Amino acid sequence: MKLFLNFTRPTEKWVFYFSMLQTGFLQLIDILGTFAFAVAGAFSAMEKKLDPFGVLVLSFVTAIGGGTLRDMMIGNLPVSWLRNETAVTVIFSSAVIAMIFGGVLRKLPATLFIFDALGLGLFTIVGIEMGIDKGFNAGVCIAIGTITACFGGVIRDVLLNNVPLLFRKEIYAMACISGGVIYMFLVKMKLDDTLSKLLCIIIIFAIRVVAVRYKLSLPQFYIKNKK
Repeated sequence: MKLFLNFTRPTEKWVFYFSMLQTGFLQLIDILGTFAFAVAGAFSAMEKKLDPFGVLVLSFVTAIGGGTLRDMMIGNLPVSWLRNETAVTVIFSSAVIAMIFGGVLRKLPATLFIFDALGLGLFTIVGIEMGIDKGFNAGVCIAIGTITACFGGVIRDVLLNNVPLLFRKEIYAMACISGGVIYMFLVKMKLDDTLSKLLCIIIIFAIRVVAVRYKLSLPQFYIKNKK
C-alpha cells in the first residue's frame, strides 16, 4: 500500500516522510545510548568481579535507570523499556558481548570512559525530546535530559558501593546541562532538528573528554576538620 496516495498535496507527502525520518533518528539515538550505557555498566560490574548475573543486572540498571526515573516523574507509564522489546534485547546483547569480548575491549585505552561519555550525550537528547513532547519549558526539558543521562549511573555506583560520579568533582551533569542549553537554543533558532541533535551529542561528549583530559572540575567547598 502506497501511503502517499492518501495525501492531497505533494508537499504533505514530503512532510510526512521527513517526520518519519526524524522519528527514526531519535529511535536510533535511543538504541545507541542504551548500548553505550549497558556496556559501561557491564564493564563497571566486571571491574568489581561480579558474576554474570551481576553483570547483567548492572547493565540493565545503568541503561534504564535514568529513563525509568524520568518516566515515573512525567507520568509516562508503563515505563518505556516495558513497552520496548528492542531495549531489553539491546541491553542483554550488550552485556553478553561485554562479557565475551571484555578482555579484548578492556585493553583498549579508556573504553569504559568512551562508552559512558557517548551514552551521556545520547540519553540527554532522548530525555530532552520527551520533555518537549510533553510541552514542558526549556529548563524542565534540560533537567529531564540530565536525569535521563545521569541517574542510571548514579544507581549503578550506589549498587557497587561507589560514590556516584555525579556527586564528585568531575564535570558530568554540567556537560549534560551545557549541551542541553545549546540544543534548546538551536531549536529556538529553528536549526535543522537532526543537525541540532548531533551537535548536542558531540558537545556533551567533547566537554566530558576535555574535562577529563585536562583535569577540569567544578570548584570544591569543603569544611576543613579542626586538628
